[in-house]
Amino acid sequence: MTKREIAQFILGLRDQFVLADILRALKFPKATYMYWQKRFNLGDPDKELEDQILLIHRQNPDYGYRRMTVALRGYGMLVNKKRIQRLMRKMGIHVKGYSTHVSEYRSTYHSYEGKVGFICKNRLKRRFQTPVCHQKITTDTTELVYFDICIGEPATVHGLYLDVFLDMYNSEIISYRLSPVPNEQAILEGLDEAIRITDDCRYRRTFHSDQGWGYQSADYHRKLKQHRIFQSMSRKGTCLDNAIMENFFSILKREMYYGKTFHSYDELKTAIDRYLYYYNYQRIKEKLDWQSPVMYRLNASNRS
Repeated sequence: MTKREIAQFILGLRDQFVLADILRALKFPKATYMYWQKRFNLGDPDKELEDQILLIHRQNPDYGYRRMTVALRGYGMLVNKKRIQRLMRKMGIHVKGYSTHVSEYRSTYHSYEGKVGFICKNRLKRRFQTPVCHQKITTDTTELVYFDICIGEPATVHGLYLDVFLDMYNSEIISYRLSPVPNEQAILEGLDEAIRITDDCRYRRTFHSDQGWGYQSADYHRKLKQHRIFQSMSRKGTCLDNAIMENFFSILKREMYYGKTFHSYDELKTAIDRYLYYYNYQRIKEKLDWQSPVMYRLNASNRS
């Protein structure tokens, strides 16, 4: 038996025998026993921390050790990030990496169909940063797929189309629409909501997009003009002109879509709804001083 095991054995006899008699009978030094008793009383010094890490991980499975460290500090646990990295490795917690495709199917959706309406100049010219909330808004549409499976028949692939309006101030999703087919009505509904939400901006607003057919439409152009909003468009075939939107879609697909298979429109829609709420209200970002987009906006508003 090891000294630790002997000390545990003695501890179990304390209620029945005098300690001095036990130590004498086992020829076990009192100093050694007292050392181990102190260790037993301390328990596992990492237990409380590990429990909290597990709780945060369940709520935020995409958190690596850096964001985990910040989240723990929010609970009053001031710990070193290297310790958190060690504990997460010990607990088998890590951020999953996925390939950039879902099974063998890849999206073939492209919103650009040539010049079908109004083409506007690129006013932003990749100047995405702004210290003003609701001043610069960007938008785009992406396709996600789900698989309809019937017994005895090949699986059929269906698309779901996500139209998003994002505030460049804090990367908050201020408006979005989901639809089973690309359609102008969904884009215009999202636009109406984005215009209403950003109406409090004290500066003239700019709404940026690519040259997709929906953003060239007469109704889209007219709504922006009615509210004295500048319309800006990326140059043809230049995705970096809307890099902030491309980056958001990359994050969304990596964290809630890649590596998963969805079997109905409603299942995929629910997953997107939940993720967008999480993204806005809970997902902290280093560039936002380790706050979520909504938290960052509210705290900035309270300071002003």
